[in-house]
Amino acid sequence: MDLFEYQGKQYFGRFDIPTPAGDIADTVEQAVAVAERIGYPVVLKAQVKVGGRGKAGGVKLAANADEVREHADFILGLDIKGHIVGRLWVEEASSIAKEYYASFTLDRPNKMHLGMLSAQGGVEIEVVAEENPDAIAFLSIDPVKGLDLEDARRWVAQANLDEVAREQAATLLVALYRCYTEGDCDLAEINPLILTPDNVVKALDAKVTLDENASFRHPEWDEFRATDTIDPREIMAREKGLTYIGLDGTVGIISNGAGLAMATLDVVNQVGGSAANFLDIGGGANADVMAAALEVINADPKVKAIFVNIFGGITRVDEVAKGVLEALSRVTINAPIVLRLDGTNAVEGRAILAAHLNDSLITEPTMLDAARRAVSLANA
Repeated sequence: MDLFEYQGKQYFGRFDIPTPAGDIADTVEQAVAVAERIGYPVVLKAQVKVGGRGKAGGVKLAANADEVREHADFILGLDIKGHIVGRLWVEEASSIAKEYYASFTLDRPNKMHLGMLSAQGGVEIEVVAEENPDAIAFLSIDPVKGLDLEDARRWVAQANLDEVAREQAATLLVALYRCYTEGDCDLAEINPLILTPDNVVKALDAKVTLDENASFRHPEWDEFRATDTIDPREIMAREKGLTYIGLDGTVGIISNGAGLAMATLDVVNQVGGSAANFLDIGGGANADVMAAALEVINADPKVKAIFVNIFGGITRVDEVAKGVLEALSRVTINAPIVLRLDGTNAVEGRAILAAHLNDSLITEPTMLDAARRAVSLANA
């Protein structure tokens, strides 16, 4: 579960991570009231779970009440990449001498926690990694041992943070690690972590993703869920018991097994397409599950082609084929379907489909061929 920036900063507060003073506002007058309380100048920030809000006009500096009213009126209701702004975070403006980057996440292959720290903050870490990978100091952390202050001191020195910032940064990183682990986060990121002209280190932004698997330990997370806007496609998929994540592309993806589904997204991207979703029908999917998956994909108006990529192990390909035909009998599918079927009972599955193949129901022998066909149809 992704948190809004203001929620992330409130979460940081539980672990004594310093952030600028601020408060939320849902109306123009509330924004003025917050600004009057904390003092000018202030920054108004759109609260959306998407990047690029600054370029879209969702971050504004205000020196007085009139400017707060003007900016709040502009930002509230603003459409930022399909996200409509309904709430602002109004915080004291911070003078910035230096910007750093810090985060913790999980290194799954190595079963370790991974810390990333850079003296180059304020830009996406992917950009730093591509343009100057040596500017990122990585730290693998044994979950049993954890991160202590001495380790953090060595880490900030390795990252070449300014000397005056190092002790404060080390202390803050230990607190951020506690937030990440004790707070059950999948990601705890600060970008930028700033050094002010009077040599104070604090988190100017907060990006926090909570591990839903740990929600039983955190009844207080219900307050976060109450503000969460769930993708209607994901609601529909959840009601049908499907593992689904909505994306922004035009090729609908249905596959069996998370690994194959991820590989399918990759190959669609490789041949110049963009995936509209991640949808895993699981290892024991039957005709009903397959039909439900196609109904969910069909409900997405952005989908211009559907790529069904099945490798039958536990899943029987003949059941998948029956599911495709069942879905076609239930609803009018809006986009052509391209299938790559292999594995258990693949011959039988292909035979079931053979009499029904046409320009809207197509089979291809390989995953790459099917991806190319699906992308071509989506771009037509």
